[in-house]
Amino acid sequence: MARKAKDPNKKPGRIAQMRQTYELTKRTDPNIGWLLLAWFVATGVVGFLAVYFSLGRHLVTSIITGVLVGLLVALIVFGRRGQRSAIAQIEGKPGAAAAVLGMLKRGWKTDPGIAFTKQQDVVTRVVGPPGIVLVGEGNPSRLRTLLATERRKHERVTDGTAVQELIVGDGEGQVPLQRLVKHVSKQKRTLKPAEMTDVLNRLKALDANRSNIPLPKGPVPTSMKGMRGNLRGR
Repeated sequence: MARKAKDPNKKPGRIAQMRQTYELTKRTDPNIGWLLLAWFVATGVVGFLAVYFSLGRHLVTSIITGVLVGLLVALIVFGRRGQRSAIAQIEGKPGAAAAVLGMLKRGWKTDPGIAFTKQQDVVTRVVGPPGIVLVGEGNPSRLRTLLATERRKHERVTDGTAVQELIVGDGEGQVPLQRLVKHVSKQKRTLKPAEMTDVLNRLKALDANRSNIPLPKGPVPTSMKGMRGNLRGR
């Protein structure tokens, strides 16, 4: 009997996803295996002792609790280290900010490459609870002009919606790529879900008037949601 051909569109299982994430993380974090083992053992022992001496020395319950606590902490550490490693591997590439912003949770809309220059300076737009955030990556001098132009365009069509600008980088006043998602998500909430729908509809009209210019050449990762899904076992 002939074997069935594998479906190329079928998503890998949870174990395969975790293995892929581990291999990617190990490229920039070679000690990840020992680190996870250390966290598992240390927190597992603490969990075991805490339950053992507080519940009348029930050995089986203490062992189960210790294993579960150790596993949970190890997975949390793995998730954080994996995310950090994934970002490090795309840092400096065109579209890296858009890829990282794809890790934002529900309630956010990311539009990569809404504006750019021939020198591959790129502006990504994020719409969420803080309003509109224009994220630039590239040369700061050119980006300031590009961001200012985009800000004026957005303010004309969004009727008072807050529009923020930021530049990704390690210089003064810039936001490092590793901290981008945290920085954006911590901005003051100014937009309600119902208002966000109206803003997105207004932005469609703005985007429809843009010239159809191709994105800059180069490796442009469009999403890191796969990494986030792998770490959650999806």
